Amino acid sequence: MKSGQHKIFLLLQLAAITVFAGRAWQHLFWDAPYREVFWDPDFTKSIIEGLTSLSWEEYVTHPKGDILFQRFVLLQGAFYALCAVLTIFIKKIPAWARGILWLAAANLFFLALIYLKDKFYHLGQFFEYSLQFSSPLFLYYFLKKEKLSKRLVIWMKVAIALTFTCHGLYAVGYYPMPVTFLQMLKAILNMEGAPALAFLKVAGLLDFVVAIGIFLKKRWAVPVLVYAVVWGFLTSMARIIGNFYWDFPLESLDQWVFEAVYRFPHFLVPMALLFWMKVGEKRL
Repeated sequence: MKSGQHKIFLLLQLAAITVFAGRAWQHLFWDAPYREVFWDPDFTKSIIEGLTSLSWEEYVTHPKGDILFQRFVLLQGAFYALCAVLTIFIKKIPAWARGILWLAAANLFFLALIYLKDKFYHLGQFFEYSLQFSSPLFLYYFLKKEKLSKRLVIWMKVAIALTFTCHGLYAVGYYPMPVTFLQMLKAILNMEGAPALAFLKVAGLLDFVVAIGIFLKKRWAVPVLVYAVVWGFLTSMARIIGNFYWDFPLESLDQWVFEAVYRFPHFLVPMALLFWMKVGEKRL
């Protein structure tokens, strides 16, 4: 593998590792909204009553139910942790074993569907996770070809466009604006009220520019990708900076570092694409 391709590999590898590590920490030490499905009668009542002798009321009130659920969440966390470790040594494991990247991507896809239900079926919520559940697949296909193929470049652009577009939809107010956006602006920039809303709307419009600009010619796509890298990094780190309290430093980091880490693909994948464009495919 040429040195240029190796640098792209490292960026895609790091993107997969960070999304795995962040989700592992979330599942092992915090929680994930699987109850939205497993404890929703519209989804699971017929399954539970059809496959077991339990009624729905017995299922949701069974003393072991919550214990089993917590074990399921912990197993998910252990799986993500295993994926993170294996991805560190991904070049050294057999090619067939790299299929775990597909299984991990499927898990992340399922988690995105869970969040979709949790957030009132706003499609933007689901597609905002595009870079996260796609990162393992980008790494898988890069290793398969040992280069960034043109088809893979297209899929990376699509994932970037979806992620930034959906983030922008929340920022401009198409979907109900998350309170966390305003809280982070106040904590980091001491900005609130009308100026904060104006700032977010401009940021949202720039997200749309990214989604369009990466498909344009190189002279336009490169500066757009530079912005995507910077903005993706800043919005990831804002989770830590905007929610850090000096009175509770360890608690703040424990609660918010993983939220930043699993968002690292939001700037690492654009960075890999930027490197591919800047150096040039023929020189890699």
